[in-house]
Amino acid sequence: MKNIQSLDIKKMEQDTVQLAVNSIYWLDKRGKVRHANKAACQMLGYNYDELTSMTIFDIDPEAALETFEQDYLITIRNKGKIEFEARHITKEGQEVPVDITVFHVPQGKEDLFCVFCFDISTLKQLMEKAIESEDRIRAIFNNHFQLTGLLDTKGHLLMANQTALDLIDIKEEQVLGTYFWETPWFAHSKKLQEKICLYIKKATQGDFVRTEFSLYDKVGNEIIVDHSFKPIRDDGGNIRFIVPEARDITQIRNAEKDLKHAYDELEKLKDSLRDENIYLKEELRGNQKRTNLVGESPAFKNVMFQIEQVAETSTTVLILGETGTGKELVAHTIHDFSNRRNRSMVKLNCAAIPSNLIESELFGHEKGSFTGAHERKIGRFELADKGTLFLDEIGELTVDLQVKLLRVLQENEFERIGGSKTIKVDTRIVAATNRDLKSMIANGQFREDLFYRLHVFPVSVPSLRERKDDIPILAKFLIKQISKRIGKQIKKISKASIRRLQAYHWPGNVRELINVLERAAVLSQDNTLHLGNWFKKEESQTLPDIFNAHDRPTLDELQCHYIINILKETKGRIRGKRGASEILGIKPTTLEARMKKLGINKYEILE
Repeated sequence: MKNIQSLDIKKMEQDTVQLAVNSIYWLDKRGKVRHANKAACQMLGYNYDELTSMTIFDIDPEAALETFEQDYLITIRNKGKIEFEARHITKEGQEVPVDITVFHVPQGKEDLFCVFCFDISTLKQLMEKAIESEDRIRAIFNNHFQLTGLLDTKGHLLMANQTALDLIDIKEEQVLGTYFWETPWFAHSKKLQEKICLYIKKATQGDFVRTEFSLYDKVGNEIIVDHSFKPIRDDGGNIRFIVPEARDITQIRNAEKDLKHAYDELEKLKDSLRDENIYLKEELRGNQKRTNLVGESPAFKNVMFQIEQVAETSTTVLILGETGTGKELVAHTIHDFSNRRNRSMVKLNCAAIPSNLIESELFGHEKGSFTGAHERKIGRFELADKGTLFLDEIGELTVDLQVKLLRVLQENEFERIGGSKTIKVDTRIVAATNRDLKSMIANGQFREDLFYRLHVFPVSVPSLRERKDDIPILAKFLIKQISKRIGKQIKKISKASIRRLQAYHWPGNVRELINVLERAAVLSQDNTLHLGNWFKKEESQTLPDIFNAHDRPTLDELQCHYIINILKETKGRIRGKRGASEILGIKPTTLEARMKKLGINKYEILE
């Protein structure tokens, strides 16, 4: 206590005020500076005597004599102190921003005010720089060409740049605090919310998430964007914010679609060329096996005259004749003589393809139009555009397909199965049949209107029985091709063999003649073709020979020979259209039972 009492407390207090960093001065109620410390003199640039001869009104340009006492005295008495920012003027006329705190200090009957001033000029400069920096950052943020913003870890929108706001014509304050997935940029849905919540969750765990979204502008146009969610960490490494950023890739995706469309069109063209190439190769292989039309008989010359008359037109031709007479060869000759010879002749055997597939073969189909349609198929009509379409066995078409074929013949247009695009073609139709179409019309099996569309120019091909005078010429022509094919040197046919060939009934016509000649060529031992005893068996199986024999056949023998001939004509087919049972007018099971009874084996017949 003695040590404390010995200290000069008043002197210590005065030294404390003088050594204080902050400026301190005292004012009376008239604003006169009554005392100031060294810091105040240094801040304002005055010495003590100069400063104490001045008033607050000389220092603070915003202070007013009229309101000074009220502003200071009355307010301080009510509140205890005053805190505010002001601008003090130095001796050199410079402004110093200060933070001021004023206390009321009564000295007897006199009211004094103790003023503490803190120079905040450095702080102000830092704040101005920070504001300027923030403005620059905000300007960069707003003018960034990509749509970007700032989210908290819960997904609330804290900032959005001007690019994003302009897209939907909205102000930032209208969307701040909104969950990101509920903002007007998205078409709202539960699925979308779940996706964005998942992406934000991953970002809050430190993952950089990149995905693709559809956004919408102010008029509802869809915009495809490459979207990312990037986590932002503080100095301690904790994730504080998430930056969503979207780059418009609509043009890129549209270009990809256009490119894919162009690629698909190229693939279609490629498929079309491939299909046509495959078909032409098949045709080429078929052409290598075909013979030319050969003959000198009046019946044959009449056919050639008809071909020459119709070939150069675009008229539809219907070729009539028995099986094996060469109807397809006549069709090829018509095409080869026409002005379409440089384009393809496409053929379709209507009896060789199941009825449920013929429509696809004729008109084609689109990918996925039915089960098994794994790719687009070009139909025969398209392949034959500017060329010729040969429809063999036209009588085997179902009535439904006859209607569709009639439309193409009338309008030269059709649609692929499963397609909506109308395809126009310029295709010449050449049809062929061995059936009596007029009888089929009467039975409701063939449309009369289609018949008259096809029957514009009928060409009847005579059977080999009607042109037996052509057999020597035809046989010599055929044996040259057969010899080359099987690798034998058959140079001539014996006269006896020619006579036997001309004596035969030829139910299978030219096709059967080719088979007989090839079999004889294989069995011949030298360069001359001879018919063996096996041909006698074939000869004895013809109905005219049976009826002319001295020993009349039994009913079973007659049935046996007749059934064998029908089976040969149908190539062993018993059931179905133009099968043996239909021709004979009995049930297939009845025919099979009768064949078993008569000992007929269709496989032995066809050998």
